[in-house]
Amino acid sequence: MKRPVIGVIANTRLIEDRFTAQLVGEPSLRAVAEVAGALPMMFAGCPKITEIGDLLDSVDGILLTGGRANVHPARFGAEPGARYEPYDERRDAIALSLVEACVARGVPLFGICRGMQEMNVAFGGTLHPEIREIPGRINHRMPRLENGEIHPDLEVIFGERHDVRLTPGGEFARLLGRETIRVNSLHGQGIETPGRRIVVEGVADDSTVEAVRVADAPGFALGVQWHAEYDPQRNPVNKTLFQAFGAAVRQRHRAA
Repeated sequence: MKRPVIGVIANTRLIEDRFTAQLVGEPSLRAVAEVAGALPMMFAGCPKITEIGDLLDSVDGILLTGGRANVHPARFGAEPGARYEPYDERRDAIALSLVEACVARGVPLFGICRGMQEMNVAFGGTLHPEIREIPGRINHRMPRLENGEIHPDLEVIFGERHDVRLTPGGEFARLLGRETIRVNSLHGQGIETPGRRIVVEGVADDSTVEAVRVADAPGFALGVQWHAEYDPQRNPVNKTLFQAFGAAVRQRHRAA
């Protein structure tokens, strides 16, 4: 039987300071192929290359990946600042419209890190460009050495950093069979004000939003702040989420 297809959004990156490229991290592709049980199809995070209607006619689900660039503050009524760069405005232009289109058409949607933030902004929510600047919040950015360099060990970078409390009886608690989980943390920007239809179902101990769903979505529409794509082959929480995403995608594929 032909596998369903999951579209995986790419990020714009400049290679060797001269070549524009569209890139997707291999862990995201492997998570789709090995855990969700689907064929990953990379698509350009650029509206001049990717037409949303044609894309959604070609896939059975959408994965909004994380990315180094922040959502541009103009998208949620804030002022940009050099401290919070880089931005990827081409991805903003397609991802925000894509979120609404997926929900409207019932196309399964899974947002990770920046992807969850895009889901929030698409429904009118706001973001804080640097969560650690809010009093009482911890530093959610990736671990670094004392000299400021990024830690060389991926096991440390993607290691579990803090707990997330899930809403009792919510979709995440139902899927995972528990109300507290432990996750990695590699982000600076985060949700400030939830958008309309964005239901917060998971928060860190410092009140940072970590898991959301779209209210009344006709299909799978979940987002997480942590990087669930890193280790779903062996991490039971991330494995369950990608398997649930895959099940929703297969159901849509069969109904097509």
